[in-house]
Amino acid sequence: MREVAFIKQNKEKWLDFEKAIFGKTLKNPDELASLYIHLVNDLSYAQTYYPKSKTILYLNNLAAKAFQKIYKTKREDSNRFVHFWKVEVPLIVYQYRRYVMYAFALFLSFVAIGALSAAYDDTFVRLILGDHYVNMTLENIEAGDPVAVYKSGSNWGSAFGITLNNLYVGISSFIFGVFGGVGTGYYLLNNGIMLGAFQFFFYREGVFWESVRGIWIHGSMEIFAIVIEGAAGLILGASILFPKTYSRLNSFKIGMKDGVKILISTFPFTIAAGLLEGYVTRYSNTMPNWLSVGIILVTLSIISYYYLIFPHLVHKKLKQTYAVI
Repeated sequence: MREVAFIKQNKEKWLDFEKAIFGKTLKNPDELASLYIHLVNDLSYAQTYYPKSKTILYLNNLAAKAFQKIYKTKREDSNRFVHFWKVEVPLIVYQYRRYVMYAFALFLSFVAIGALSAAYDDTFVRLILGDHYVNMTLENIEAGDPVAVYKSGSNWGSAFGITLNNLYVGISSFIFGVFGGVGTGYYLLNNGIMLGAFQFFFYREGVFWESVRGIWIHGSMEIFAIVIEGAAGLILGASILFPKTYSRLNSFKIGMKDGVKILISTFPFTIAAGLLEGYVTRYSNTMPNWLSVGIILVTLSIISYYYLIFPHLVHKKLKQTYAVI
């Protein structure tokens, strides 16, 4: 069958499915499951006979949305809050997993640029971190406490101020994705170069390990969340630049909605990082190595599992569930 005839034959069915997914009138789970089966069959056919067609992109996106809709309306999953964290966010992250990969690739590239720049230019660290911070840190290193800056202020005051600042950075990184992702790229650039220069500074002063075991107690979740927020911003930018089969406005609405959900999902991790920085990091030089390393590994494992592994598990489970309907 020629592709034009294939599209003409199935167009009404796909439009009906689109209305069920994006419209205000909800269908029951059984109807959605039935429509989903037909959609998967059409997708498989298109992949076989029209491998380079844009029809595949269109059907793929509908299938991904179907996963979320079917699970959202299942009776046994009545708790909307639990559903959001256990199903909705992981499926959205899975759908946009390549944007998460892009965000990490960009951020790590900027970290490398920051470290290399600091290695080849002695003035670069002061340019990025400022003379005041560098001089203060050098004094702390001489005094035998490289991360003493994290001991300033009260526990709750530090945690509150740091959390607000990190939330502001994350929200800004996402919102500025509206400029085709360029604004988000700037935030990733700024934070990545700063981190690279920052860590190389401690390495050059011979206190790299002391900085790692202290700073990354809160940094694991904080930095990881910044990258995920960057991915949300890139999704927003891509929805404007690459609307695919949707109108640019509808594509933007979808990108905004999905991006906001990913952004919101990072808030608990950002808050946890702020609490760790305010209440735990300040004691890093007095706690044993095994404890500080243990906290770093646990926090990194939790957020890595949620964004890198769990989405694949949820998608796999959902696929198996409806493959036998």
